[in-house]
Parts: sequence; structure tokens; C-alpha cells
Amino acid sequence: MPDKRREYALNAVLALGLLLVPLWAYWAGSPFTITVFTRIAIFALAAVGLNIALGLGGMVSFGHAVYFGVGGYVAGIAAQHAFNGETFLGIAGANQMLIIWPVAMIAAGLLAAVIGAFSLRTSGIFFIMITLAFAQMVYYFAISWPTYGGEDGLPIYVRNTFPGLNTMRPWNLFILCWCLLMLAIGAFALMRASRFGAALMAIRQNPDRVAAVGISPFGIKLAAFVISAMITGLAGALMADLSRFASPAAMAWTMSGELIVIIILGGTGRLFGPVAGAAVLVGFEVIFGGMTEHWRLWLGLVLLLTVLFARGGIVTLIAGRERLG
Repeated sequence: MPDKRREYALNAVLALGLLLVPLWAYWAGSPFTITVFTRIAIFALAAVGLNIALGLGGMVSFGHAVYFGVGGYVAGIAAQHAFNGETFLGIAGANQMLIIWPVAMIAAGLLAAVIGAFSLRTSGIFFIMITLAFAQMVYYFAISWPTYGGEDGLPIYVRNTFPGLNTMRPWNLFILCWCLLMLAIGAFALMRASRFGAALMAIRQNPDRVAAVGISPFGIKLAAFVISAMITGLAGALMADLSRFASPAAMAWTMSGELIVIIILGGTGRLFGPVAGAAVLVGFEVIFGGMTEHWRLWLGLVLLLTVLFARGGIVTLIAGRERLG
């Protein structure tokens, strides 16, 4: 069993480290460092969503990038309409993040409900391939949608706004992303400790026994799948605002693979596993990406070593193994 104090200390280090380094960069006048850590926070948020489906429910979704991309397009389309002085969903100039975020989450959730209704009737490799197939369908729809950029994507000429904050400033956007990440991690912790989370983890282990006591495995898994997609969709909206671009590439299967890599590196089902995994992924991209275009080779080697010698990921390697259900 893990040393709980050691795990709490590690979680605190990850949470505070993710906050304090950009704070130092703010005082040092290094907006690039703040932007890098904003990317880490956003990828970690997307992975928290996937961690609900994969870490708690054992649902290996290879199509979660589609929810990430849908969230990005909601932010991009809203920004384009605001730039053109047009209405978005009947609201004039709706470039407010407090409007865009719920719309992005609802759009991702509705899409997940449709995909989940079909894919969750299968399991194993069939589930993986169906989620991938649906994601590729939406991806090809996006690249053939000329109204919003098609294959070239959708540039965002105005930064969506948040009341009381100038989101054009890197620190302000970072602190929004950090706060949303901490809220998502808190929601994950509450879900894992709830009866719903217990049922979800029990279904992962033995769905037949859960069905025998009168609980519908399909309903529980579908609810978790939808919640998972909504959090990932929120992350996609934030990434579009950060990059000032909504790209169909965000829906590609490679993005789904990166989210799974984040979970594996950090620790499947672990509370701050997504933060550790996202830090490694973005860190490799920033450090080695400037040296060689083959930086993913080194990331692949680290992933291989993790699978062979630290199967529970970075958090488990440091804090010890944990029984989730």
C-alpha cells in the first residue's frame, strides 16, 4: 500500500510547482515559460477527463481527441462571430468564456452520449476501434467544412474574454487554466470516493457481478464517458484560446494517443497523474523539440521504460501502488 503522506506531499509539489514556476516567470518577465506551463495545465485538464473513462472505468478510448477538438471549434467559432459582429447561438458578441465553456462542454457531452451509446455496447479492441472510427469521422467532417476553415483550420483573431481579467496577458490565462485544472482534479477525487465511482470501478473489475446486484453497467459507464468528454472539451476550448487557432489536427488519432501517453506516464487512475504526465510530454516537446524533429523517439523510450519498470507511472513509482477498487 502507498504511503499516503508521501502521495499527499507529491500531489502538493505538483500542484504548487505548476503554479510557482509560472509565478516566478511572471516576475522575471518570461512569457514563454508561462505559455509552456499553460499548455501543461491544459493537457493535464484534458487528461483528467480521459482519466475518468480510462483510469476509473477501464474504457480505453482512442477517440477522446474529438472532444478536445470540438471544444476548440466552439471557442474558435464564437471568436469568429464576435470578430465579424455576428451572433453566436443567438447571442450578440458571445465571446465570453463563461458562455463558451458551458457550450463547449455540452457539445462534447452530447457527442459523447451518441458515440458512447454505440461503442459501450462493445468491449476490448472493438471498443477501441469504434471510438477511433467515430473520432475519424468527425475529423474528416471538420477538414471538409469550408465555412470554418476546412483543412486549414480556423484562426482566432480575438481572445475570448473573462470578466475582470485581461486574458491577453499570459499570466491571467494561465491562472484561469490552473484553477480549472484544480477544480477538475477535485471533482475527480470526489467522484472516485463516491458511490458512483465505486460502482464504476467495480464494473471495470467485474461487470457481471455489478449487474447481478441491480446496477446497470451500461448506464454508469455512459454517464462516466459523457462527464469525461465534457472535461476534455473544456480543455479544448482553452487550448484554442491559448494558440489562437482551432485546428482539425486536434481531433486526429495522434492527439488521442498523446492523451493516453499522458495517463500512462503519470499513473492510470492517480489523482495528479495527468499533471505529471503532461509535464513530461510538454517538457520533452520543448526541450528536445528544439534539438530534433524526432523528439518523440526519446519520449517513446521513456514510455517504454515506464511500461516495463514503472507500470503505475511516475506517481506510483514515487508514492507506491494504490488499490482503486
